[in-house]
Amino acid sequence: MADKHDREEAKRQKSIDSELKKSKSLSNDGTKSHGEILKEQITEGLETYDKKSSSLLLSSLTAGLEIGFSYLLICAVYAYFSKFLGEDVSYKLTALVYPVGFIMVILGQSILFTEQTSLLTLPVLNKKRSVSSLLKIWGLVIAGNIIGGMLIASLLLWIGPRLGIFDMIVVEKIALHATDFSSLVIFSSAMLAGWLMGLLSWLLSSSRDTLSRIVIIFIITSMMAFTGLHHSIVGNVEVFAGLVSSPNITFGRYLNFQVFALFGNAVGGAVFVALLKYRAFVYNIDVK
Repeated sequence: MADKHDREEAKRQKSIDSELKKSKSLSNDGTKSHGEILKEQITEGLETYDKKSSSLLLSSLTAGLEIGFSYLLICAVYAYFSKFLGEDVSYKLTALVYPVGFIMVILGQSILFTEQTSLLTLPVLNKKRSVSSLLKIWGLVIAGNIIGGMLIASLLLWIGPRLGIFDMIVVEKIALHATDFSSLVIFSSAMLAGWLMGLLSWLLSSSRDTLSRIVIIFIITSMMAFTGLHHSIVGNVEVFAGLVSSPNITFGRYLNFQVFALFGNAVGGAVFVALLKYRAFVYNIDVK
């Protein structure tokens, strides 16, 4: 019985791989089909799996550092405009600068956990990589992103006040804005953010030029910022900066935020993008 099931699964997988190989653009203007985007996503994911651990760690560390430029601009905009427009309006304005770090990371091809969540899950769904290898690579990327975020947060805490860009009150308010929610709310919010980031990766595969990619990144990430959805890597910089500088941000509060934000981001990207997009393609294939 088990052998029969295994044979049927192998047959089905062969049909899926064959259909993916045949996938191509459907229109004269070069618009990519669902299958073509899925094939590119799986291929890109497999390329990441094949990189050395040291390369992955360094690239993810770089992403953690670069995403800190979003935090620098968030603090600068909030500190400047809150004097005239009030805190609520000023925080909404940070959505205009929030995408800058993401543009640097994604176009610079550093490895960001939330952008890679869906991408790295697809080869597992396609049975080209194991769950254990997925968890291992997630662990490396998360570690690099978090360490990089801590390093850039420490630097910005030192340079920001000395350049008169922001003060520690601003740092505390931004950290409290990210953590002042229940664990369930942080998880649910992060799940939506992970969903958007997974969708961002999918949309970038369908775009053909740099300008359109920048527009897509801006739309998705500014939406996250304006609505206050929790992003574990930017949030790591925000909350770690608060942990270092404010007695109101305890280590327990930082850890609670980080765990639920990471878990939510992972679920959003892996389930609502990778799994659903993959299954939408697979369910349309007849086993031959």
